[in-house]
Amino acid sequence: MGMLKEFRAFVMRGNVLDLAVAVVIGAAFSAIVSSLVGDVITPLLLAPALKAAHLEDIDKLAWGAVKYGNFLAAVIKFVVIAFVLFLVVKFFQSLERKKAEASPAPAEPTATEKLLTEIRDELKKR
Repeated sequence: MGMLKEFRAFVMRGNVLDLAVAVVIGAAFSAIVSSLVGDVITPLLLAPALKAAHLEDIDKLAWGAVKYGNFLAAVIKFVVIAFVLFLVVKFFQSLERKKAEASPAPAEPTATEKLLTEIRDELKKR
């Protein structure tokens, strides 16, 4: 049980959660960029070369086709991953808020403590 509390405290630290989100979002965005270059930009750049070669074999022509479906799939995956991460962060923020609300406010100093504080302050003045 103690290790679970330590793990929760570790995850609830802002730096760890922010870093985890950044790594996952970075990986998902990297997939979008790779798909954009590999499935859209490169075939568009190769299309004039393929037309100039007068290829009659359809199999050879297919490798130069623009695969916009792959790119759209990468974008959709990114949006889903980003939304799930948003929900996870909101969940952890709500846990943190509940923890802050549950922690009691510091107790009011007793009459003796107030008197001792006044005496200390008077002694400091002298």
